[in-house]
Amino acid sequence: MKITQTDIVREALALLNEVGLDKLSTRMVAARLGVQQPAIYWHFKGKRELMDAMNAAIMRSSHPARLPDDGDDARSFLVKSHRSFRRALLTYRDGARVHAGSRSEASDNDAAERQLAFLVARGLNANLALRILITLSRFTVGFVMEEQSEAEHPSQLSPDASGTHPLLTAAFADYASLSQDQLFLDGLDAILDGFLAQHRNIGIGPASNATA
Repeated sequence: MKITQTDIVREALALLNEVGLDKLSTRMVAARLGVQQPAIYWHFKGKRELMDAMNAAIMRSSHPARLPDDGDDARSFLVKSHRSFRRALLTYRDGARVHAGSRSEASDNDAAERQLAFLVARGLNANLALRILITLSRFTVGFVMEEQSEAEHPSQLSPDASGTHPLLTAAFADYASLSQDQLFLDGLDAILDGFLAQHRNIGIGPASNATA
């Protein structure tokens, strides 16, 4: 049976949702496709290379706001794009872990160049624009990694009712009342506000009022 890279990535993503990244193996993908393991190695040298292709497929299919639209300002684009990025990572079990450390495709460099050109046209210099993009990307990956880990292994943290930790109890109640969407948006705004405070002349605008 002849298989393609597309076949392999499709089945690997399906298995990812079923068993998670730690248990996923090229042997399992081969069995799923009804072929021997060397057939996988004809297309991918190992699991890491397969993960790069899986990540690329996730980004292509689930991250529609990678590039700015007409009428976007710098801040609205950055918030919209990273909300879309988060949703893409959440599309698959362990999606953030698949993405972390993945190697980029040529099309990723094309997209990054267009993002930088957009931000430079709105008053940022390219060096600072890249720092902002990388910081927001790493925040997003880390946030989703924690979200997905929490879903797999729910936290046992819950302040006691004895009154021993009144500050923690009150703060935790407030934290628990917020959605993950809102916490994520708050983090994006805090990062952008921080860059704005350091560089008063950059064009990322006021805090966003959008909901994640």
